[in-house]
Formats: sequence, C-alpha cells, structure tokens
Amino acid sequence: MTDELSTAFSHPSERAKSLAEGAPRDRIAMTEHLREVEIGAFQAERGVTQTIRFDVVVEVETRAETAADDVDRILSYDTIVEAIDAALAEARVNLLETLAARIADLILAHPLAARVFVRIGKLDRGPYTLGVEIVRDAPPGRRQLRLLADQAPHPVVVFLSNAAVAREDLSALLDRLEAGNAPLILCVDRPATEIPQAAHRMPQRRIDLLAIEQEAWVLAARDARCVVTGSRTELDWAMRNGRISVWAPSKLVLDAVEGPGPGMTAPRALAHWLAQAFDARAVVEFGGDAGDAEASQPGARPVLRLDADAMPGTEWLRSTA
Repeated sequence: MTDELSTAFSHPSERAKSLAEGAPRDRIAMTEHLREVEIGAFQAERGVTQTIRFDVVVEVETRAETAADDVDRILSYDTIVEAIDAALAEARVNLLETLAARIADLILAHPLAARVFVRIGKLDRGPYTLGVEIVRDAPPGRRQLRLLADQAPHPVVVFLSNAAVAREDLSALLDRLEAGNAPLILCVDRPATEIPQAAHRMPQRRIDLLAIEQEAWVLAARDARCVVTGSRTELDWAMRNGRISVWAPSKLVLDAVEGPGPGMTAPRALAHWLAQAFDARAVVEFGGDAGDAEASQPGARPVLRLDADAMPGTEWLRSTA
C-alpha cells in the first residue's frame, strides 16, 4: 500500500486507489461541484453564503461490465448530487466535518456503495482553500432500500385514455396538471388499432406492454414536455427535476421482483400498480373503462375519475401535495 502521507493531499480518486484492499473496485466520481451554502461556526458566517466545493469518490460493489448497460443496476451519479442536496436541506451546520459525514452516510445507504471519499472546501475565506476530507466504509452486512427513500418524490399518476391523448387542448390540460405542484407520471392506454395475438400468454404480455409504449410515443409527439421514460432511475430523476414522464411499462413490469403478475396487462391496472410502487399521492384518470376490475389495488391512493375531455380544477390536485 502506498504511504498514506504521500497521498494525504491528493485528489480523493488518488486516495481511493492508494487505500484499495483486495480485488480493486470500480469507482465513480463527481469533482468540483460548487454550491453557495450558509455554513460556519463564527458569527460573521451567519446570514451569508460561501462558495463550497465538493469532490466525492464512491467505490461500488458491482463492476461496470456486469451492469448490462442498465442504469437501474448501477449507482448513478445522481446519487451523489441527491445526497449533497439532502444533507444541505436537513439543517444548517457549523462544521464541514458534520456536512461531510452526513453526505457519506446518505451515499452509503445505497446498497451498491462500498466506500466513499468526501472532500469539502471553503473557497472564500482567503487566498487558499479551507477544507476537510473523510473516508467512510459501508457497515458490514447492510443492505438498505433505495437511496433516500424518505426523500423520494411522491408523484401524481395520470391515466390518459386514447381520447384524452387526442384532445385538442392537451397542452392546456398539462398546464393545469402541472399547476398541482406535484411530479407527474402519465400513463396511457393501448392504441385503438388491432394488436397482434400470440399463442402463449408470456409473449402476449410483452406484445401488450409494447403496444402501450406505442401510445406513449404518440403522446410524447404531441407536447415537448412529455418524455417517454422506462427505468426507475429515469423516473426518479424526472420527478426530482420537474419533468413530465410518460411511462413505458415494459422494463419495470418485467424486471420487478414484486411485479403486477403475469395476468395483469390492462393499462389502467398497470397505472395503479405504478402508483403503489412509487407511493403516489393520487391517481387521476381521464376516460377509459371505469369498471375495469383490475384497476383496484390494495391500499389504493385517492382516485379522481374524469371524462376524457374534462379539465380538472387545481384545488383537488393541490390537496394531494
């Protein structure tokens, strides 16, 4: 192992290499991330912000080649940014050490994070940088749920029938839904065209899911705010960044350990399953078959059922926030 003294002032990525034990791990890094933060123990540091630089390196349990080019099977760079955001939002701190420890703990809550190096520096205190650097290992045997579960956004899931997707005032409808101040995930019906039929239920399930995704692209083509999204990581990112997602269900439905079951392919029912999986605030339905028995899910959220051409008021949507 390299003498730690020689690497004490190296970048965290170099320190990560020097401290590596056993088989080398992959690392992801975010460097020179600047934020304006109110921090410090001195009275002169209260009520003002300082420029703080964050450099973070995370050693991960998985290797890139085993991730099958799947964003849901890796530790995303967004994990680092979200940990910093959550640590800063939790409470004002006096010490950089405290802030660094909070960030490290939040990152290590991710099941793939094995070790984290956090360096934080104050850039405004003089012609130099004042900073700290910490190294933390994941607790042995821990396997927590997804990162920052208590910080996860809670969307409003909106089911749009084909008639609702085709309405002339679709953009105005989206304006009204956005006014509810909740992240939006739009779900659509299968297209009204004939869908190919397979001789076995498993291939048919894939065909039915892909048919829903065709209608998702039809919706996305009608308003630039609508982005077709299939992975949990993309959906999380879109919700945290105020984007409207149109759900393409194949990936989540087929990959889910506790999925909706092979017998559930009705689009409305899948929308309710998604709402349960993401702990949605509510479900809003525009048109479609309200008698679809599959759409009833245990522990269902508040549901607002409207005609395909209805324009909802913002009061009900805001009440879900």
